[in-house]
Amino acid sequence: MGFNRPTLQDINDRIKTDLETRLSTAGAFLRRSVILVVGRVLAGSSHLLHGHLDFISKQVLPDSAIKSYLERWASIWGIKKKPATFASGIIILTGTNGSLIPQLTLFVRNDGVQYESQADATIANGTANVSVQALVAGSNGEADPDVELTLVSPIAGVDSTGLVDPTGLTGGNDEETTEELRGRLLERIQEPPLGGADQDYRLWAKSVPGVTRVWVYEEYLGPGTVAVTFVRDNDNPIIPDPSEVQEVADYIQTVRPVTAHVIVFAPIPDPIDFTISIFPDTPEIRTAIEAELTDMVYREAEPGGTILLSHMNEAVSIAKGEVDHTISAPVADFVSPIGHLPQMGVITWV
Repeated sequence: MGFNRPTLQDINDRIKTDLETRLSTAGAFLRRSVILVVGRVLAGSSHLLHGHLDFISKQVLPDSAIKSYLERWASIWGIKKKPATFASGIIILTGTNGSLIPQLTLFVRNDGVQYESQADATIANGTANVSVQALVAGSNGEADPDVELTLVSPIAGVDSTGLVDPTGLTGGNDEETTEELRGRLLERIQEPPLGGADQDYRLWAKSVPGVTRVWVYEEYLGPGTVAVTFVRDNDNPIIPDPSEVQEVADYIQTVRPVTAHVIVFAPIPDPIDFTISIFPDTPEIRTAIEAELTDMVYREAEPGGTILLSHMNEAVSIAKGEVDHTISAPVADFVSPIGHLPQMGVITWV
């Protein structure tokens, strides 16, 4: 049976009734009598205790516990919150041959994010590849190729500005959110380890910072082989780069069954482009439809999977304000080849 927490007024009225009944003075209390004041004080204390018990009731179950209690729950099940990680990579500096860029040299991006060189580097043939790492952990430390980084303090013989190399600065992950941790914990509770079952590989991959969705294929290249592919939904793009794939592969190697040969790979993005006519046709309805389609593709996409045309129509139909529509493309269910992951593409409005 459920329990509804009484309001302060409910508690106050109940105490007043109890006092009147036990003291045989029904209706005889003065408005500011000591008895009524004491009753209100007791009601306030009881209401406070009800509030504390209501709070505790949410912490005794992991699906409703707040951050600190959830982390304790997770630790009991051997799950640690994934910390923020530091972005790193290579920048290319130019200057006079023989000029030295010392380890711990500071660089700054135009938005104020700072980086530190990880080793000495020397200009040769007019350039030097300098390994750098962001000073602050998190995704904000990542940078695209050709982003400019500037020396905080000038170095003789070295040009003040360098460029991020073609691989970019990567590996910066934000700290795992409370809800992401809750999802992993509930998955661990509901799908206990089975010595190398599908769910084990999903849990292992999700233990790596940044990994959000994982798919596992048994006997991918024959008996004894297991394939794992994944995405990083908090990154842009969500498809992992080679270093991120290697990070997951390296971790799984430490926990996999000894007889399993594991292949970890990045899925190939397979965008679904739409051609849609709608009535009424307004910017607000277009935005709502795009949001619904994006959410539907996210929920149903899996490598080598199928997105049903009927579900595409359903997503458009439930968008706020939509009355009628026609999807001219795709004209059938969207089927992705093995290893390809359906993604939201471009909408052409007609």
